[in-house]
Amino acid sequence: MPEDTVRIDGNTLLLPGGVRVRFIRTLRLPEKGTHALPPGLGEFPVRRVEDYAETVPAEWRERGGVMLPVYLREAMWLAFGGSTEPAALQVGVGKVCAVSGRPWSARLDRDPQNYVVLPRQPWLDGINSGKGTVRQFVAVPLGLGATVEGQVTGEEVWGGIQLQSFPLSPEKLERWRADQRRLARASRTAGAAGGYGAPPAPMAMAAPGAAPGSAPKRRAAAMGLGVGGTMRQEIYRDERPAADWSSEPGARVFVHLVTPPEWRRITGEAPPPSPVDRAAYTRAGLPWFDYFDEDGTDVAPAEELTSVQPVGEWLGEDHEPWQSPAPGQIKPLGDAPGKPVADGDW
Repeated sequence: MPEDTVRIDGNTLLLPGGVRVRFIRTLRLPEKGTHALPPGLGEFPVRRVEDYAETVPAEWRERGGVMLPVYLREAMWLAFGGSTEPAALQVGVGKVCAVSGRPWSARLDRDPQNYVVLPRQPWLDGINSGKGTVRQFVAVPLGLGATVEGQVTGEEVWGGIQLQSFPLSPEKLERWRADQRRLARASRTAGAAGGYGAPPAPMAMAAPGAAPGSAPKRRAAAMGLGVGGTMRQEIYRDERPAADWSSEPGARVFVHLVTPPEWRRITGEAPPPSPVDRAAYTRAGLPWFDYFDEDGTDVAPAEELTSVQPVGEWLGEDHEPWQSPAPGQIKPLGDAPGKPVADGDW
């Protein structure tokens, strides 16, 4: 079976090397102030575009990938748990890098860094627009200029989310695997309990499509990502030499964002219910989070992203009442088989 294509397992994207990406529903933060990491409200359902070839737009079939339903102004974060090998993962919002603010690229860059390092980076909640903070990913329709893509590039063409992973170079990967085998033998010899767990489902790389900078025939994605409130989150600087990484991506995938009515029309499935309001969630006493990593070094804010305005500046103020979590609700964390997904032209 192929070993290097993006695959989908339930609602999880599996990329080469055991990289796992899930899309998590969450509470939208106020656009003023700096906040703790908001709690998750479950996974977004994810479906392959090719499974609905008769009902998706033709442009989506050309780009391939997956799709998920999202409400206007709904917030999300990306969870990267389960990576079994080191990887560099690029995250694009409308083909603008969420880390560097630069245009989407088929290569890794260090100045500024245009990727997150896995498994060191456990999640990404927004764009790199502040020192030690990010601005929350929030869904908005294309055409208003409110997306990160629209504000940074001056036009809204792509929408959606783009992911591209790079493994270690073959030599460095083999050395890393050898080190892991030695550690495993040492652990067994010392009588340590536990293990590495079951291997991930088999994966294979999708054939590359058109060059990343090539222009589409027309707009396809219904929704894109703008930004909401600010939260405390670091994007960790890569401590490896640049030469450790492969010069070619291992896999990539286009994630289309679909409005709930379109989701029902395309898939025949009911979209998930609209998220509960923030006050109700806070009253329930469910946890928020602070993540601390004393050894991590944060990348500098992306100059292109610091001036991106929140969606309230475009769509009007949010009149939903805000109820802050109680101190005891904020929990400190840290320091401590599926179907293949087709790629296409984008």
